[in-house]
Amino acid sequence: MYNKELACSAQESFLSSIHCVVNSVSSPLWDWLVWILIGVGLFFTMSTGFVQLRLFGRSIKEMTGSRQNPSDPHGITAFQAFVVGLASRVGTGNIAGVAIAITTGGPGAVFWMWLTALIGMSSAFAESSLAQLFKIRDKNTGLFRGGPAYYIEQGLGQKWLGVVFSISLVLCFGLVYNAIQANMIGVSIQSVTHLDEMAWKGQNFHHIVAVVLTLLVAPIIFGGLKRISLVAEGMVPVMAGLYLLMAIWVMLTHLSTIPAMLQLIFTDAFTFKAAGGGLLGGLISQAMMLGIKRGLYSNEAGQGSAPNAAAAADVKHPASQGLIQMLGVFVDTIIVCSCTAFIILLADPAVLAAAKGNGMMLTQSALVHHVGEWGRYFLMAVLLLFCFSTIIGNYAYAESNVQFIANNKIVLLIFRLLALGFVYFGAVSQSDLVWDSGDLMMGIMALINLVVIALLYKLVLLLAKDYTVKLKLGKDPEFKLSEHPVLKRKIKNNIW
Repeated sequence: MYNKELACSAQESFLSSIHCVVNSVSSPLWDWLVWILIGVGLFFTMSTGFVQLRLFGRSIKEMTGSRQNPSDPHGITAFQAFVVGLASRVGTGNIAGVAIAITTGGPGAVFWMWLTALIGMSSAFAESSLAQLFKIRDKNTGLFRGGPAYYIEQGLGQKWLGVVFSISLVLCFGLVYNAIQANMIGVSIQSVTHLDEMAWKGQNFHHIVAVVLTLLVAPIIFGGLKRISLVAEGMVPVMAGLYLLMAIWVMLTHLSTIPAMLQLIFTDAFTFKAAGGGLLGGLISQAMMLGIKRGLYSNEAGQGSAPNAAAAADVKHPASQGLIQMLGVFVDTIIVCSCTAFIILLADPAVLAAAKGNGMMLTQSALVHHVGEWGRYFLMAVLLLFCFSTIIGNYAYAESNVQFIANNKIVLLIFRLLALGFVYFGAVSQSDLVWDSGDLMMGIMALINLVVIALLYKLVLLLAKDYTVKLKLGKDPEFKLSEHPVLKRKIKNNIW
């Protein structure tokens, strides 16, 4: 995420003035959103009886037992929905974002990142369970689709608000954030290989990267959610596994220093270094603020993005996918982000100082320190996989919302072409106005989603209770709408 504060003046250009206005809205919005996200997460943590701890073991069982073909041949498995969500979550923020949090806020930021993820897991359970409850079957493809826009329309009866949410998500994930990931792919290749200096001049290198990337993305997104889920199912475990193995190797070669590293994380978490401006900025530490923001930005818990993938799964109980997507928050932050943190903190302190606040350079330098020069190429390969998977995961979120606004094949075709255009644009150029506008759209959709899931909390508790009661009876939880007549008036589908 980008959060620049610009000073507005009459001398600025037109675009700079627009940029200033965008940031003047986005910056205070996100200052408030951070605390709203935490508050909603704490509310669902308490009201569900710490579902993220109580049913954590069950979430692993649900995920590992969901790789078989779904009962509906037109659906996707719960595991596929899980990896599509994880594909979007795991991106450059897990590498560069974590590094920046550590250099700016100190090692203690890692503790607050962990705590934020644990709290956010309950919000992820809530939003993904609701997405499953209110999902519909697409009349053209036969696939399930759903998400916040769908439970806003059915649960609250406010389709106009669902449309506002969908527009925000489409602009943010379908266009802007994918341009950012494409840009990072070009920058990563250039910084490590220097091919632009060796073979091509000026922007030619970036245009070649853009063409190749667009040609790789096109057949995947034109294949729809089914093809996206198959690609994600093959790619995400490999990319996450490779990065995890590297972090494990680093830890195994530094076993004697791990206790000191953990002690540093916990002690620094409670060392006061004022965060400065923003809501309560002078009353909390930099480590706390940056750790919270990095955790929230990375795992997206409660922000209304992952439920769009969760709704597509064919499961027997809405809470089943809620538990699986809850596990996605854990994997993204507690596992993948921690890999970056440990690689950095177990390196020589001089590495941290030499990076001068550049997140990608810091992670790269730390890896080179541990394994040698080939670490640069390893990190580049991992980053390319992270960025590419994020592009297709983001697109999957957006497609469902385009169909909510207008379920028309021509509209969908135009959107797919526009999405490819932004991938190309992102690879060849960079505009802070575009990126910061994406953050504003993300803030709007997150605010809408948080208010909505809080208003629909009774349904979340109903689903959690129904699942838990059947589990205690020794049954494989299966949701039956006939057992809950109060819901029949709200739900449009006949799936349950």
